[in-house]
Amino acid sequence: MCGRFSFDILPELLVEIFGLAEPPAITPRYNIAPTQQVPVIRRYGDGQNHLDLLQWGLIPSWAQEKSIGSRLINARSETVTEKPSFRQAIRYRRCLVLSSGFYEWKQEGKEKHPWYIRLKDGAPMVFAGLWETWKSAEGEVIESCTILTTASNRLVAPLHDRMPVILSPDEYRTWLERTTTDPTSLKKMFQPYPADLMKMWAVSPMVNKVANDSAELVVPVGYATDTI
Repeated sequence: MCGRFSFDILPELLVEIFGLAEPPAITPRYNIAPTQQVPVIRRYGDGQNHLDLLQWGLIPSWAQEKSIGSRLINARSETVTEKPSFRQAIRYRRCLVLSSGFYEWKQEGKEKHPWYIRLKDGAPMVFAGLWETWKSAEGEVIESCTILTTASNRLVAPLHDRMPVILSPDEYRTWLERTTTDPTSLKKMFQPYPADLMKMWAVSPMVNKVANDSAELVVPVGYATDTI
């Protein structure tokens, strides 16, 4: 799964990669948690990419209560076309969730120890996401999103059996393409990201507390590795 991640990408790099009109005013985050605002790229009707902040935890448009979003932070890629919460979004409302890397925890005895996982070359780690707009009976409007997951690769597997669907740069355009409404054509993207392009390291248990949010959280407390 993906339950916590970081975002520390230079605005100028976001312009270069995603063709944004101007550098976004966005603050680095090192401990992004469910129900918080997360940076995503969406393609509007004008054909341009835009960076937006959406609430993490998808609230289906038909939901009676917004609290359902806290249970829908991830969507299993294997069943995303079947679930009522996601089957319209996978056709018409896809987005790129931007990150620098994500956290996972390893059970050791009675304790869980956090690890930080990112790409070896330090490039942005972009997750396949879906988004929705929800409106309450009182008129409150919330735009929210979820992150697709797949089976873990050999690097992440010792920590958890699921990992986010990580897209390669040549898949960004296809994922955002608004004219693509047949989700079967997207399934080839749902494979585990190559383990040999990733690395991870143990980090401080300070990340366990959501209120902690500083660059110190991603500093290794041991040796970086491509296996454990």
